[in-house]
Amino acid sequence: MSSSEPVLRVDGLTACWGGRPVVDRVSFAVAEGELLALMGPNGSGKTTLLRCLAGLERPEAGSIRLEGREVRDVPAHRRGIGLMLQDPALFPHRTVYENIAYAPLLQRRPGGEIDAEVGRLVALLGLAGFEDRYPDALSGGERQRVALARSLAARPRVLLLDEPFASIDVELKAELRSAFKSVLGALHVTAVHVTHDREEGLFLGDRVGLLFDGRLTAPDAPATVFGRPPDARAARFLGYNVLAVDGRTVAVRPEATRFARAGDASRPGTVRAAGSTGPGALAVVALATGDRVELRLPPTAAIPAVGTPVEVAWDPADALPVAEAGPKSPKADAR
Repeated sequence: MSSSEPVLRVDGLTACWGGRPVVDRVSFAVAEGELLALMGPNGSGKTTLLRCLAGLERPEAGSIRLEGREVRDVPAHRRGIGLMLQDPALFPHRTVYENIAYAPLLQRRPGGEIDAEVGRLVALLGLAGFEDRYPDALSGGERQRVALARSLAARPRVLLLDEPFASIDVELKAELRSAFKSVLGALHVTAVHVTHDREEGLFLGDRVGLLFDGRLTAPDAPATVFGRPPDARAARFLGYNVLAVDGRTVAVRPEATRFARAGDASRPGTVRAAGSTGPGALAVVALATGDRVELRLPPTAAIPAVGTPVEVAWDPADALPVAEAGPKSPKADAR
């Protein structure tokens, strides 16, 4: 494979359920050592897409090329594509060491090589001292670390991650995200990570794409995707307020929306909900136009009472024009 050839290239992938496309002509490419994050709401086709890539479901159409080789008809266990699920599904009667060593043993690697592989992954993922423990003696975060180590020990050419933090307690998520990003980067792993959590996807992905109703927007840098939402649905998913202004649809970040005095640049509304978020406050306002907007308030701001009439404004420079149409499924880019 040439250095410019992507490790994974997907073209026009389509999978149906009950005659309806769940994955609809999806195309993308993943470069060597890149982590591609695909974000979308529940039911958008994320898991079905990964299952097609892993060989657990057969797509109706399209191509899956791994290092230039078509693998659509290759059995799952021979593809060289690993899949890590939300449920770590560790072997309950095997120790941490035995779980991580499972794939290398099946691959008949020498004992010394297996010990070195397990030791390296244990060190990278902060599992030293846990080697002889069984899964039921581990926390949820520790089990996910073991599951990642077990997936990496198989040395997949591409690793697929299906919402691995979805069932992890909030206080552990930040730590695990950081650990996964660090380890995957250190090992130069080529990976596709899917999530419904926009913060997670933007943090982890070298590039990110948005998946809605089985259709994928062109992946790009996280800052670009967040800063230029391609349409209203994408803007809402990314946390923007989406409003009709002078015959156009615009997206405005809650942080850029403020309470103001009545005037030509403000819009009247009524507070529907408000409360502290810890570092600040959140207010939800129903505008007279029927639009609903959120405002992120600083810690020193007074929290308005529900039912309070208010005026809402934003700087016109912060209002991004967006299309109402859904995303088209693009061809894979050069990466």
